[in-house]
Amino acid sequence: MGALARAASRCLPAAAAGLLVVALGGVTPASAQVSDLVDRSTLRVCADPANMPFTNEEGEGFENKIAELLAKKLDLELDYTWFPQATGFYRKTLGSRVCDVVMGYVVGADPVLNTNPYYQSAWVLITRKDGDLAGVDTLEDPRLKGRHIGVVAGTPPADLLARNGLMGMARPYSLMVDRRFDSPAETMIADIDDGTIDAGILWGPIGGYFAKASSEPLTVTPLVKEKGDPSLVYRITFGIRPGELNWKHQLNGFIAEEQGAINRILAEYGVPLLDAQNRPIEPAP
Repeated sequence: MGALARAASRCLPAAAAGLLVVALGGVTPASAQVSDLVDRSTLRVCADPANMPFTNEEGEGFENKIAELLAKKLDLELDYTWFPQATGFYRKTLGSRVCDVVMGYVVGADPVLNTNPYYQSAWVLITRKDGDLAGVDTLEDPRLKGRHIGVVAGTPPADLLARNGLMGMARPYSLMVDRRFDSPAETMIADIDDGTIDAGILWGPIGGYFAKASSEPLTVTPLVKEKGDPSLVYRITFGIRPGELNWKHQLNGFIAEEQGAINRILAEYGVPLLDAQNRPIEPAP
């Protein structure tokens, strides 16, 4: 499910380190690249080679598209280092200085330095649009009692399913997989389509993307009404090395200037976007 989903299972969002001066300052041109960048001749990105809808080696993921937008803005060539988002990812990528940015990290996820968030989303409940669970928007809804609900093992929604007495009939799907060979999210969507399970819970960008590709009409509902911890809403940033404050300032400027374009990319991939009050937002045309 990717490093982001694993990070979301370990930590709650922390306050974003907003830098207003940076946001107003804009993005510096390539000729004035910041001094703490390891390599100022290319935009060096580390990413998973097979982790759609985020990234893949063919450049088809939404993080690939945002990286392309950033490279164009900085007037730099885009250069990838590919490494599966599993144990040792940070150490073998940013930590080894083979790249300078990872395009998706939860706010507060150690050991990276987070930029300002560039989107906010939530875990989502996926149901058949024509089914009798239409309109369910919280795991406290009594209509979920006795239902088979798919959930990725070891993630925050599993805790809430247990709290609401729903784990007895839940169907677990693996978290730690090699996405080159297995895709639990696609399996879960197929199980909803054929009635094997009544509903499923996935991290919003993953659920929105694969539900959009489903052969059956599905409803994707962000779970923003759950009470207590763990929260199912997360803010996503670029991850960089601790101490590289100039680079952080530059990336924050990019986010501020290109937020509209970033939102349009995310919307194309079915990512459920939320505002600061957890209300759904639509990108400007």
